[in-house]
Formats: sequence, C-alpha cells, structure tokens
Amino acid sequence: MAKLRILVAEDSPTARRLLVLLLNADAELEVIGEARDGSEAIELCKKLRPDLVTMDIQMPVMDGVEATRRIMIESATPVVMVSSLDPNDVRSSMHALNAGALAVLAKPAGPGTPRFDRDSRELVTTIKAMAQVKLVRRWATVPPYRTTGTRPIALEARQIAAVGLVSSTGGPNALRAVLSALPDDFAPPIMIVQHIAAGFAQGLAEWLTTTTRRTVKLAVDGERFANNMVYVAPDDRHLEVARDRLIVAASPPVEGFRPSGTRLLSSLAAVFGPRAIGVIMTGMGHDGVAGLLEMRDAGSAVFAQDEASCDIFGMPGAALKAGAVVTTTPLAEIPTRLVELVAKEAASGT
Repeated sequence: MAKLRILVAEDSPTARRLLVLLLNADAELEVIGEARDGSEAIELCKKLRPDLVTMDIQMPVMDGVEATRRIMIESATPVVMVSSLDPNDVRSSMHALNAGALAVLAKPAGPGTPRFDRDSRELVTTIKAMAQVKLVRRWATVPPYRTTGTRPIALEARQIAAVGLVSSTGGPNALRAVLSALPDDFAPPIMIVQHIAAGFAQGLAEWLTTTTRRTVKLAVDGERFANNMVYVAPDDRHLEVARDRLIVAASPPVEGFRPSGTRLLSSLAAVFGPRAIGVIMTGMGHDGVAGLLEMRDAGSAVFAQDEASCDIFGMPGAALKAGAVVTTTPLAEIPTRLVELVAKEAASGT
C-alpha cells in the first residue's frame, strides 16, 4: 500500500526534526518535504503535491494561518495545525480553522515528557484520518435558518429543555456551521462534547463565540444552565446535566473518553427524556453511540450527521450501525431540523 505523503512546515529545527522522526516511524506515513516558513510551505505544496501538510502557527516570512489560507486557494490540500499551548498560539490555531485547516493538535513536547506518548499517538492517528479528507466541499457554507411561507415560526422552546452535540475529528468546523446557522431566538441551551487536544477547549469556546454570534463558554460544575447559552466540556472533564444544573466531573473515562459524549447524552436522556435532542456529528470512533441509544429509548429526538458532509464518518456511522438512528442528516440540514423540532414541541405544548 502506498504511503501517505506528508509535508512538515515548522520553523524550529528541533521541533521539525521531532515531527519528521515521529511521522517517518509509522509504516503508513512518509515525510516528503520540510518547510521553514509559511511561504516555503506554499511553494513546496504546489511542487510536491503532498497528501497532507502539518502546519506550525508562528513562523517567519508568513505565519501558519495565512499559509493555510493560501494553500486552500492555490493547491487545496488537507492541513492540520500543530500548535504549542501558548495562549496566543491556541487562539491563532483555532482561527486557522476559518482559513481551511481541518484540525488542531498539540505539538509533542519531546520524549520523556508526561504527554509525549499520548500527543504522538493523536498526531499520527489524526494525520492518517485527515489525509483522506476530500476538500471539494470545504468552501460550502451552511445557510442561516429561514422560515418559509408568510408566518414565521415562534421559537418559544419551553418544551425542549436542552440539546446535546457530540463531535470529534472535524468537529470544530461542523459545530461552527451549525451554531452560526441557528436563529438568534433559538432558546434551548446547547451542551457540547468535542474531543480536542488538551489545552484547546477554552480556545474552542472563545473561537465559537467570535465566529457564530452565540455566547459559548466552558461549563462550570454546579452552574445553572440558561437559555440561549452554549456550554463546552472543559479539558479532560465529563459534562452532564442534573435538573437545571451542569455537572463537570473528573470521574473515570468512559470507553477511553473524557469528556464522554455518552455521559452527556445519557444524562440528557435520564433528566429530560422527550424534552431533549441529541446529535452525533463528524468524528473517529464510537463515542456517544450508547448515550444516543438511551436518548432514543427515552423518547428524545436523535439524529446523526451524514457521511457526505462529515470529515470522518466514524461516530455517525457507528450510531447508524447500532440502530440509534435510522437515517442520517446533512450538515446543512441540522440547524433546520433543530429549529423545526423545537418549534413543533413549543406549538404542541407537550
């Protein structure tokens, strides 16, 4: 089987050498070029036509955000940002998603450090998955929700108590698309479990706030949740609900995940039953499927993103295979489905 061809863009010789060694150590990957700045990355991308580019943020001549933007225009290629945990780098890395990057990962600190093995495994696994992503639809946008006919739907939303969204690889861009398209008067609180590298959850919440017109914040244990708010599970913590409050817990991982989408969706099923909505979106693995089954059995509205609009169809595909959902939903239709479900419940008064 042909190896996946990787271009590494990193200005630090030490960090670049480490990335090259890590990637070349995998039998399915081959580093075919090394760029020392963003401008060189653009030229090598056009010349070498790699399957994927790993991109640093802070580089001389041209930074990683602008280089990513130019690559998407001139030679569309999957880009994964590999960022330090400096707050400025985290912020810039999240905004690189606007430029077309598919994922943001933590830069491995080096052999012998506590997180080296985990960060290295995540780097290799994500690169393999993202190198397969086709970029034809990368510029497609999800339109804002629009009602049809002469009478707009009133979104009182008193019957739907909460919405749970679960995503992993490719999730940040999908979450942005859904939140951006929801109308301002979409009231039910939204709880999000997004698998993302440790240290990036706060940056994700800030980025979603600036790009979606909604107020997004990290969940706080014991906080009373409110309408029109979006809550993101913090780094390495489960997010659940209990009556009208959030639970943020460091209890053991569920099937290897903390935060766990299943923990969130299971709690929504137990607390709200038919008054909750659960959605599984793009991502590797199967997290959230067991929780979505519980929501289905509790009478909640449940659905999963379709394969064509997913970066990675792992989690939605697992939900479909398990029977948690019967059909899947294109990303562009998820906001409309959410609005219509809320409006239907509000109108029925049930």
